[in-house]
Amino acid sequence: MGSVIVFDMDGVLAEVTESYRESIVQTVKYFTGKTVTRDAIQDYKNQGGWNNDWALSQKIAADFGVQIDYDTVIAKFNGFFLGENGDGLVQRERWFPQPGLLERLSERYGLALFTGRLRYEADITLRRFAPCVAFDPMICADDVAAAKPAPEGLLAIQQSKPKQQLWYVGDTVDDARCARAAAVPFIGIAAHTHTKRDQLIALFQEEKAVAILENINEIEGAL
Repeated sequence: MGSVIVFDMDGVLAEVTESYRESIVQTVKYFTGKTVTRDAIQDYKNQGGWNNDWALSQKIAADFGVQIDYDTVIAKFNGFFLGENGDGLVQRERWFPQPGLLERLSERYGLALFTGRLRYEADITLRRFAPCVAFDPMICADDVAAAKPAPEGLLAIQQSKPKQQLWYVGDTVDDARCARAAAVPFIGIAAHTHTKRDQLIALFQEEKAVAILENINEIEGAL
């Protein structure tokens, strides 16, 4: 029986502190005039249920006392994140896997992707950093009716890879809960630089993570 490593994208493959997280900060500041801290954003993430950064931006603004229409939030957020023709904060992203890591893994495992990004957003980063790496399948936010922590995406990958063992690698409690709901072993990523790292590790342990890594480049030892 073969094995398939299913990767989340943000915080696992792509460093998004200055892209998605900064887009939350800028969107909230635009509508409320207030600056939400990175620690506060992580507190929301650790609550679970805030995998969607558009919804989270709307929620934080509401908690600051400003109600904003969801579509208006999306338009402004995307303006910061994508900019004009992809020249926005998305260009600040960095790629976590060291050269050769994904290629070595692909020799022993199938590689798949289940991300909360929309497909066109995922494609921007994959074309930039990993144009020759094949993720099969690649399940994005626009491919599922229910977002994480619902297990729909992992279950779809299971159906496409019958009789193969899946592993899900993620960096949020929603990723961990998604894996548990799909009965897929979970590997958590908790960087030393992560705000609220100890709390995140405790959440991963509660969700029975089989391993907790500093970054994706430690995965070969864990597997």
